[in-house]
Amino acid sequence: MQTTILGKTDIHLSTIIMGTWQTGKAMWAGISDAQSEKAIRAAMDAGITTFDTAEVYGNGHSEKVLGKAIGSNRDKVHLLSKVFSNHLKRDQVIQACNRSLKNLGTDYLDLYQIHWPPGSFGAKPVPMEETMDALNELKLEGKIRAIGVSNFSLDQLKAISRIGAVESLQPPYSLFWRHVENDTLAWCQANQVTVMAYSPMAQGLLTGKFGPEHRFEKGDHRSNNRLFQPDVYPKVQTALAALRPIAEKKGITLGQLALAWVIAKPGVCAIAGARNAEQSTSNAKAATVTLSESELAELDRISRPVTACIDDNPVPWKW
Repeated sequence: MQTTILGKTDIHLSTIIMGTWQTGKAMWAGISDAQSEKAIRAAMDAGITTFDTAEVYGNGHSEKVLGKAIGSNRDKVHLLSKVFSNHLKRDQVIQACNRSLKNLGTDYLDLYQIHWPPGSFGAKPVPMEETMDALNELKLEGKIRAIGVSNFSLDQLKAISRIGAVESLQPPYSLFWRHVENDTLAWCQANQVTVMAYSPMAQGLLTGKFGPEHRFEKGDHRSNNRLFQPDVYPKVQTALAALRPIAEKKGITLGQLALAWVIAKPGVCAIAGARNAEQSTSNAKAATVTLSESELAELDRISRPVTACIDDNPVPWKW
């Protein structure tokens, strides 16, 4: 498995990171704890060493399942978690981190991230200085090794970077969702801030498993994804039809093609979720895929009719 250095640290993340939003069960349908544990172990067997979770994923359930699955292999992996926007006051950050450590069964996190900017989802805004002071305190105590942010705009990222060392940004990023390319990606690359792309397969769209008439089960938040809306979805299906021959020619899956496109960008990792062991193994294989300049250009061309339908709002869901 290839690795990417986390920001200015000496931490080496696997280029394919396993995401565990679905492991928390909340906002998803058809998730099994037993299958999730098998998926995590299969990811480790396939060379994935980095796992991303958050306190809000099932109110700690994702962290607990991940910790159980990792078991005695803690020294072989990197664990990343996130504090939610309603826990950004000093004491709340410290308490949330301690809960995450307990859930995961570890005494430190390799990366602790602010999940959403202050004030998100109706939370009372907290000065970034207060939150960063708490994170730096946790870092000095050895409870976290590095600090990152998720879903921050470039202006927000610049602002918090002036307060303290931020090693990573976690934005939505895929062939079909490319807002981060407008200006943020170049800034991160120039300032040694690692980009960890979430939803790199567009929440399953880029695996090709969702046909023109697909309907999600009740409780699956993906029904709110803007790529699945009637004004965009037909163009998504057209793009998928054009991508399939490229994947088939290379002898890989559509999902592997999508992941390979993301990690072809310098300083970018892909956070890929998996419901079962087979998906974990398949995701890991994407790290071995090489795309030529002409292939990258063709993928860019195919994706543009989809991205042209999307407005400037970087949040993928209609919440």
